Amino acid sequence: MALEPSNQQYSPSSWVNQISSLLNIGSSLDMERGRKKMILKPILISKNLNKNGEEEAVLLSPTSQMFHEPDYNVYVLAIMGWKVPIEVDAMKAEIQRTMLKHPRFSSLQVMDEINGSGKMRWVPTTVNMDDHIIVPQIAHDNMDTDKLVEEDISSLSTTNVDMSKPQWEFHVLNMKTSHAEATSIFRIHHSIGDGTSLMSLLLSCFRTTSDPTSLPTLPVSSSKDKSSLSLSNNKKTIWSLMWQYLIKFWLLIKFWFNTVVDVFLFIATALFLKDSQSPFTATRGYKWSTRQKYTYRTISLDDIKFIKNVTDCSVNDVVLGITQAAMSRYIHRRYVEGKRKFLPEGMRCRANVIVNLRPALGVQTLAETIEKNVKVIQGNCIGFVIFPLTIAQFSNPLDYVRKSKTSMDRKKHSLGSLCTFYVSKLFLKFFGFKGAAKLAKRVPFQTTLAMSNVIGQLEEISCAGHPLVFVAPTCSGYPTGIMVHVCSYAKKLTFAIAADEGIIPDLNQLGDDFVDSFMLIKEAALSKLRTKAD
Repeated sequence: MALEPSNQQYSPSSWVNQISSLLNIGSSLDMERGRKKMILKPILISKNLNKNGEEEAVLLSPTSQMFHEPDYNVYVLAIMGWKVPIEVDAMKAEIQRTMLKHPRFSSLQVMDEINGSGKMRWVPTTVNMDDHIIVPQIAHDNMDTDKLVEEDISSLSTTNVDMSKPQWEFHVLNMKTSHAEATSIFRIHHSIGDGTSLMSLLLSCFRTTSDPTSLPTLPVSSSKDKSSLSLSNNKKTIWSLMWQYLIKFWLLIKFWFNTVVDVFLFIATALFLKDSQSPFTATRGYKWSTRQKYTYRTISLDDIKFIKNVTDCSVNDVVLGITQAAMSRYIHRRYVEGKRKFLPEGMRCRANVIVNLRPALGVQTLAETIEKNVKVIQGNCIGFVIFPLTIAQFSNPLDYVRKSKTSMDRKKHSLGSLCTFYVSKLFLKFFGFKGAAKLAKRVPFQTTLAMSNVIGQLEEISCAGHPLVFVAPTCSGYPTGIMVHVCSYAKKLTFAIAADEGIIPDLNQLGDDFVDSFMLIKEAALSKLRTKAD
């Protein structure tokens, strides 16, 4: 989760900073050395030249090749709404000017048949833009354009990008919907990079609407020290120091205990621990559909921050609270009020939260490296957090946020996400990418929900003179019944919901439940504020 970089960034460096704040004992030099070892920096790939001075192909990383395995062929879909109709030629020229300078967008992924190793290589090629810019001709007179756009996005989940060209496409839908004047879908194979690196790369094509010469900016980490461990008394007596270190030692033990529990739950989930059977999960023997449905809903980010301040929690806590409330609302209306045979009480329901572990380069830095033709590749570096979800009916909607805060506070004090990354690396080392792919498929299959979020830009932005209305990132091909992706943009927050069409038949109703749950939580926050004022 990454909507609040100050406290929510699951990166190795942030975890080391937490440990050093817990135990301020020993050599700072040793801690600094340990910190440097743990930071996962962007991968810098230099040119491999043969005897003739020509560039040689580079192997795909095992993680990237894992995304080509059967039943794990994953694509990132960046759904974008625009304030004006899209001028295809202008957009094509901008993509060619920026994105194609990145080597992974101008390289084929080719199987190494000479050595018979089964490995794939990046092979530079000449890109024909007409093969990648797709403008489907859809008759939409007197038709529901919202449904037409959703159907077109859904159709992308049934097809793959031809391996004879670089693994990305840009689809243009010049039809007005209730969300925007036009819609586009950037389809990128997950082997090219994870959500955070792709978002930074995508933003390098944009400029701020207020100043067409300025690049977008992302929120920076806050330097506020919110630690409650510092002593208010400045007098460092021997007893106060002993008490301080005792508390820190206890918190360190708790920190590592949480880590051990999280790693055990991750391994147990991959092996045998499955969520309870529910309307959101596949039944035993269920055959996955090749088609997924998509919908998205946008709400006010200022209202999210208002709820955050009233409940004294984080933006991520509010987002998870809304998700729990929406799922509870959907199940209660469809199965409890509908008198169908399903009781949500006591069910095990968990979210597989996907987190980025590599520090992002930043839009400005990435744009500069692209202009200089420096090959900076940020591949897939992700971990997993198994997060418990509460499916219940609460009289006070703020209880959903409080439940999320309680669980998230414990997850923050754990190295679980980082350890899952190294567990996956061990599987890659001993069992290859095929074994690691089986592990990666088991975790989402055994849990109810896959969830991720990407931090967006602060101000309104434009690309080739096209002002952006919203951005809704999601995926296709991920082996789970339902996915929720969250992305902030300017003063808005968009929920992108994807589901297998055989599991959630009325996905738009579930999307409406997200908005209704948000409104109920907001009203409860307003009521609490009025009560305090009285």
